Amino acid sequence: MYRQVSIAQISLFAASSLLAAASASAQQSDSVGQGRQLAHAQCAQCHEVESQRYPTETEAPPFEHIANVPGMTSAALTVALRTSHRSMPDFIIEDRDARNIIAYILSLKKERD
Repeated sequence: MYRQVSIAQISLFAASSLLAAASASAQQSDSVGQGRQLAHAQCAQCHEVESQRYPTETEAPPFEHIANVPGMTSAALTVALRTSHRSMPDFIIEDRDARNIIAYILSLKKERD
């Protein structure tokens, strides 16, 4: 009933799993870094992109505040970026850029105790 699994097969599976996890982690950090750059280029005129980096005179909430709204998710941020706001300018953002900005915003989420 049970199939004999060799140490080599287990090692190969473990190694491929680790590589996949490392690749996903690298892609995540790349998208966070790219999102940070995009946020500085496209959002910093109104939003505080990094804590105490670019104080603004607008009513736009700081990204750290947005990230820490209870229940904030990538889906909620996607909807927010695609919906017109009275104080937010209408602009077209590529899907990949939106995902990167969202990854950056969510990276600012503080751990809850």
